[in-house]
Amino acid sequence: MAKFDKITVLTQIGSTGMVPVFYHQDVEIAKKVVKACYEGGVRAFEFTNRGDFAHEVFAELIKYANKECPEMALGVGSIVDAPTAALYIQSGANFIVGPLFNPEIAKVCNRRLIAYTPGCGSVSEVGFAQEAGCDLCKIFPGDVLEVNLIKGMLAPMPWSKLMVTGGVEPTQENLKGWIKAGVYCVGMGSKLFPKDTIAAGDWAYITDKCREVLAYIREARQIA
Repeated sequence: MAKFDKITVLTQIGSTGMVPVFYHQDVEIAKKVVKACYEGGVRAFEFTNRGDFAHEVFAELIKYANKECPEMALGVGSIVDAPTAALYIQSGANFIVGPLFNPEIAKVCNRRLIAYTPGCGSVSEVGFAQEAGCDLCKIFPGDVLEVNLIKGMLAPMPWSKLMVTGGVEPTQENLKGWIKAGVYCVGMGSKLFPKDTIAAGDWAYITDKCREVLAYIREARQIA
């Protein structure tokens, strides 16, 4: 069962404005990354369903997070079908993210009051997702769709909460552009977790980088 309800999760995501996106088959490494992000101020974290037995890694990870990172809402990403969403919800996922919109996933999540953030690439897709109860929609891939899509989408649909993922960079200039365009938050993966940093076990780098990113977002929000 999820530790945090839908409203709490969306509030936590909105309060920081950034959701790290990460996968590793070694649960001990995943624990270190989650803890490093938590110490850097992150309060919502997406573990992606990318490898074999990823659900087993997640089950152990969420037990750890609930104990060691009590304010962290741990969710799961790369979910494309309802059975997989149900599997992770049973394991305690606090939110579900996908690269596409599947209304069957929305039904499963709504039944349990779990936030579902589907991937969308057009005004129509966002509209259909909102009709299905998706309060936060993921604009993906961000590096292809770019900032102007956010501006254009929010003009006729200003109530929309959008999370851009894909190509988001942990730099002041890049984050300022997305925040100014009107995104609710950003999702950030490989740019936040360089392979050499993970291999070296430099968890302090990740903590410092998270603090830096969150500071850029706060600054950008003040002038947006």
